[in-house]
Amino acid sequence: MMVDLDPSGQVTGRAPDREQRQFLNYAFYKLDPAFRRRPEAEREEMKAEFLAAAGGWVADAPAEAGHIQRTYSLVGVRGDVDFMLWRIAFDVRDFQEAQARLNRTRLMGYLTQPYHFVSMNKRSQYVNRIEGSGHGLEILPGQGKFLFIYPFVKTRAWYDLTPHSRQGMMDEHIYASGPFKGVRINTSYSYGIDDQEFVVSFDSDYPQEFVDLVHRLRYTEASNYTLQDTPMFTCVKKELSEVLADLG
Repeated sequence: MMVDLDPSGQVTGRAPDREQRQFLNYAFYKLDPAFRRRPEAEREEMKAEFLAAAGGWVADAPAEAGHIQRTYSLVGVRGDVDFMLWRIAFDVRDFQEAQARLNRTRLMGYLTQPYHFVSMNKRSQYVNRIEGSGHGLEILPGQGKFLFIYPFVKTRAWYDLTPHSRQGMMDEHIYASGPFKGVRINTSYSYGIDDQEFVVSFDSDYPQEFVDLVHRLRYTEASNYTLQDTPMFTCVKKELSEVLADLG
């Protein structure tokens, strides 16, 4: 395990880290029902235009840009959003390009964004890099049929604890999670770049296993230091063409 005895950097005077990291963007969209009142042929044209714009963000980018995009439907699962685009890039400005491409489509005139999260990948201070941990320096997105997402904020009292106290609670947290091999966590950090402190997402093929995992973690000591862990989203992985077909 990794215990950071000087998390504020005041003792060691650590230099800023400017190494390249992955940025993450969870963009949620809601469709205006007026779209469904358009003629079918027009709806299909707009969906094809949107599909090309979204796909072009990945297809047109050089490999070194590290563009990754995964697509999910929330139709019938949540009432305030219809689908989500999970984007990953090495430059946060690339998310502006992605959205600008979509903004130039006709379908975007019928879409709003009720939720939109930006975060960054970095090594966890509580766990070593182990295969499949989801706490390392490379996100492996979209491994499961489902993706469960929520923004997360710790209480300020958490940061007043000693490093060893926090590590002990996280050891319990990790131990309690151990049996749930069918759930893979992707933890990302939003300090200073968005309203939440973290965005956590969980890849899994088994919603029932994820429900049991979250229930079990409610009984760990670290849970007492959670300030916010909502809204929670259950996202169903689909190709973007299938996602758009769900819209009607």
